[in-house]
Amino acid sequence: MALQCTFLPDILCNFPAIDDQMIRNARKTIDDGFRALVRSYVDLIDAMVQPLQWFLNFLERLFVTTPWVIVLLVMLAVVYLASRNLKIVLGTAISMLLIGYVGLWNDTMITLAMVTVCTLIAIVIGLPIGILMARSERLQSIVNPILDVMQTMPSFVYLIPVVVIFGIGKVPGLIAVVIYAVPPMIRLTNLGIRLVDKEVLEAADAFGSSHRQKLFNVQIPLALPTIMAGINQTIMMSLAMVVVASMVGVGGLGKNTLQAINNQFFTVGFLNGFALVAIAIIFDRTSQAYGRRLQKHSEVIHG
Repeated sequence: MALQCTFLPDILCNFPAIDDQMIRNARKTIDDGFRALVRSYVDLIDAMVQPLQWFLNFLERLFVTTPWVIVLLVMLAVVYLASRNLKIVLGTAISMLLIGYVGLWNDTMITLAMVTVCTLIAIVIGLPIGILMARSERLQSIVNPILDVMQTMPSFVYLIPVVVIFGIGKVPGLIAVVIYAVPPMIRLTNLGIRLVDKEVLEAADAFGSSHRQKLFNVQIPLALPTIMAGINQTIMMSLAMVVVASMVGVGGLGKNTLQAINNQFFTVGFLNGFALVAIAIIFDRTSQAYGRRLQKHSEVIHG
């Protein structure tokens, strides 16, 4: 039988929380101060994100305005060169033709541009941090908890500070996607370099290799399969975040899916979901096949 609070002191029945008015005042002070700080540096923030806006707009125009036949042929060529697997190439061709047939080609190109930019930025940020973590136990102990928070925090939470700082638009959505997708790149780069055989490093030292030569000629080439797994996960997480990022102005398939959810358009949601899944499978199979090829190549060299 549950204890009745009638016979217990009030402090045992009601948790001694801070006064509501005090919490509201503190919250208002922090929020107003943060907004004022952002407003005072708005010109600097705009100047910093402007190159990202130009690059994203350029890539979107390139993908959307280029004839679909050329885009498809280039895509199939990239898939074949990376995977050397005709089944994956055939699956890519069928998937992209179906996407175009149901009228989602332009939206798919916008989403591809977004994912491409996000992946490139995640690689540029994640690769150096992962390398530094592999070379410093202290840095790893600092960065790992940050990555844990980034990977466990709900994806919607990323949008709050991003929107407050950068406003509504494509670039804020891009930044939110990068924050969500970069942890696997950092972790797997760090892991791949740490897993390089110590005997190989000792042999490099015996030949008088410098730290730079060991990194670029030994560690990174041998860690490439693991780094490719990080790129694969970054791409998958970027695609997963596209729908959430559409809430702050990112177009493409994510925007259509969000509208379908809000308006209960089952067919629209299904078709856009199919397009997202198709792109995810294409990227996943291609990057995995490329990673396996790198693995075999490194085993032959190491053997």
